[in-house]
Amino acid sequence: MAECKLRVFLDANVLIRGVTLPRFLYEVLWHATKGDFVPVFSPLVLASARLYVRELFPKHVDDLELLLASLPCEIVSNPVPEEVVAHSGLVRDAKDIPVALAAISAKVDYLVTTDRDFTDPDETTAELRRYLKPVRVGTFLHEMMGWTHEQLSAIEQRRSKCSGRDHLSLSILLKRP
Repeated sequence: MAECKLRVFLDANVLIRGVTLPRFLYEVLWHATKGDFVPVFSPLVLASARLYVRELFPKHVDDLELLLASLPCEIVSNPVPEEVVAHSGLVRDAKDIPVALAAISAKVDYLVTTDRDFTDPDETTAELRRYLKPVRVGTFLHEMMGWTHEQLSAIEQRRSKCSGRDHLSLSILLKRP
């Protein structure tokens, strides 16, 4: 019997920071390129990532496009506006409702994000957590990908040791064993 891979909805911040800063989010993308899980996106998430990278990190536009062209992934539909309105209290920030609804309707195993509006374990995310498991990036790497605390600490130190693009480019990410 074939093993079912995790299906993981990746928020736009994973794509944005994964191609611009060689830390935890980069490593999540590395696991996706290895096929350790199936990345799931909505058109809104992809458009948001492209817009943000184009406006704030123009030197990384090609990196993002190379990644998206090379990454086997699943694209799910955006929710319709009426659905977004009907779920106005789903998360703290109304701009996040379409992302949450896309992840819920896709029936993914996890939503990986750095956005605390999804991950804070309080009353503002209680309804969301009834339908979906939002996790922060370090938690995902540790609990789902099997990273040790030592490995996570080593990645955390990368910021001071490299400029990012020169040290860990997307071409290296896509070729890494």
